[in-house]
Amino acid sequence: MNWYGVRCVFEWTAASGRSYEERITLWRAPSADDAIALAEVEAETYACESGVEYLGFAQSYRLGDHGVPGAGAEVFSLLRDSPLEPSAYLDAYFDTGAERQQPLPDGLPDG
Repeated sequence: MNWYGVRCVFEWTAASGRSYEERITLWRAPSADDAIALAEVEAETYACESGVEYLGFAQSYRLGDHGVPGAGAEVFSLLRDSPLEPSAYLDAYFDTGAERQQPLPDGLPDG
């Protein structure tokens, strides 16, 4: 049995538009496919309880062989090839201006 981080994607819709949520959950399973199966059952429950739609998209990542995950454990990693320079890459995928995230505390740099 290994630990897996599984990322599932959801669509939230409202009169003001739509939002997408990427949600990573941890699972102990014998394989990546089994972890995804567990995560997808939970994703359907989460979607029903939250009034959102699970988009049927799941990616898994096997955590290292370090036993139980703890502080600082890497729970998900994804490599993406891109010709974009770092600033343009971040703007295109992670900092479009449409993200709903908590602001940084005063005094911390934002980039």
